[in-house]
This record gives sequence, C-alpha cells and structure tokens, in this order.
Amino acid sequence: MSRLLSFLLLALLLAAGARAHEMSMAEMQLRETAHGEFIWQWTASERGSVDAQLRPRWPGHCRVDAEQPNALHCGAEGLAGELAVEGVGRSYSAALVKVFWLDGQARVYTLTAAQPAVQLYGAADDLRGAGQVASAYTVLGVEHILTGVDHLMFVVGLLFLVGFRRRLLWTITAFTAAHSLTLASSALGWLVLRPPPVEAAIALSIVLVAGEALHRRDTLARRWPALIAFLFGLVHGLGFAGALKEIGLPEQHLTVALLSFNLGVEIGQLMTLGLCWALWKLAARWPAAARLRTALLYLIGACAAYWSWLRIAAILA
Repeated sequence: MSRLLSFLLLALLLAAGARAHEMSMAEMQLRETAHGEFIWQWTASERGSVDAQLRPRWPGHCRVDAEQPNALHCGAEGLAGELAVEGVGRSYSAALVKVFWLDGQARVYTLTAAQPAVQLYGAADDLRGAGQVASAYTVLGVEHILTGVDHLMFVVGLLFLVGFRRRLLWTITAFTAAHSLTLASSALGWLVLRPPPVEAAIALSIVLVAGEALHRRDTLARRWPALIAFLFGLVHGLGFAGALKEIGLPEQHLTVALLSFNLGVEIGQLMTLGLCWALWKLAARWPAAARLRTALLYLIGACAAYWSWLRIAAILA
C-alpha cells in the first residue's frame, strides 16, 4: 500500500510539474475612432481562436454592430460602466484589455477568474485603474506560486533542511529578498537570460536541497542555509519573471503590477508555510509519521532529478 501511495504521489508531482508555469494572457485591443465609437479585436494567440474561449460583456448601454461585430457603439455616455470577460480563468489565466482613447490616452485593465469584471470611468481613471491592476496582479502572483510546483518543492525542501526553528525566518527572508531582486531586474529588462537554463537550474536547486536535507553531515547548506536560499532564490526569481513576462505588464501601471505580483507570490508562499506548519503540528501526534520524512525527500529529489534531465536535454537539443 505504501508503495502504491508513493507511486501515485510521484505521478501527481510529475503531472503537476509539467504545467507548473502554464499561465497565459489573452490580449484585447479596443480603440476609440470617434466619440463613443470603438473598434475592438483579440490579438493573435498560440492557443487558437480567442473568440471561441472568451466573450466580452460590454457596459449595458453599449451595443455591438450587427453587420460589423468588431464595432462597438456606446453613444454619448462613452465607454463607461462594467466591462467583463466571460470564460477567463479557464484556457487563459487572465485577459489584458488595452483601451486607446480618442484624446491619445491609453488604459490597461487586467481581468482574472477572481476579478472577471472591471469598472470603466472613461479616459480619466488612472487611480481607479491602478487599484484594479494591483488587485488583479496580486491574485496572479498567488496563483503562480501555488501552481508552480517546483518553487513550492524548493520551499518545502528548505523546511526539511532547517525545521521550524528561528533560522527558518532568516532562510525564508533571504529567499524572498533574492527572488524579489531578480524578478524586478528581469521584469524591467535589466537582466535577461534564456528560460531553459533558468528552469534547469531551478530543478537542480531542488535536488541539492533535498539531498542536503536527507543526511546530517555538517555541510555548507546546514551551516548557512540562508546563504543557499539567497543564491538559489536569485534563480527562482528569474523563473517568476518568466511567468510574469508571459502574462504581460501594463505600461501605465508597470510598478504597481510588478509590486503586486511579487506581493501575491509572497502571500502564496506564506500560505504554503502556514499549511506545512499545521501539518507538522498534526504529524507530531503520531511518532510513526516521522518515517515519512525520508520518503517525501526521496520523492521530491526524484521528481526534481527527472525535471533536471528533461530541462537539460531541452537545452542540448
């Protein structure tokens, strides 16, 4: 029974790892051609026709032209009211709606499964738009870390290495500081690296941490876990930046989106740590549960080694 459970866990981790970074953004462009008159379209997508998967729901007074479906008539009231996109969160993690107004201004709105609708106020809605961007990108950050199985496995590996002791605070803080640094640097274009080597390095970092947690030798990782967390955190931050690049950043609220996404990542990380702490307290009631530690570390290491092989092979191919 235990072998069957281990096999199922391994299969789940492998399947989850294959889609750990599968976040995508659909993009709509909406351009005002005359007061209250708009032309809109979805941009090209690798996932096929966006129209078949997402459907915009315009403010109540706006109507789509029967003869020209990509023409939107909003009249004297203009494009004001609630804009929603039905189907977001299924094939696409989010929808980015770019509105180009007649006066030359442009606005970007981000819709997600948690926030499938936004309130439009016309061209002068910078502050309201910033709040909506912050909310949407915080949710996207949480979604990314919770679906990024390799990142979570690295954090769990650090927990096994350090334990719930005071050093854990410094270790996680170092990891957070490092990935925040490279996430910002990469997202702003200051640091550019190809994704395949980054993904391979992330997988190898999990192998190393799992291996160090399996034995009790006084190694560098055990003496200075915060240093190890910081060094590998720099690599994981590049992985976060890769996901953020796939999603896209609104030009008008670039800083807000970047900070919000990073905040969402930290919230998701804290949620994971909280869950691990609860499981640790629960397992403490059954001494036999301590035997699972070695099995889990071997599972983590085996999955990470498999990913490493696949990702290195992809680089060499």
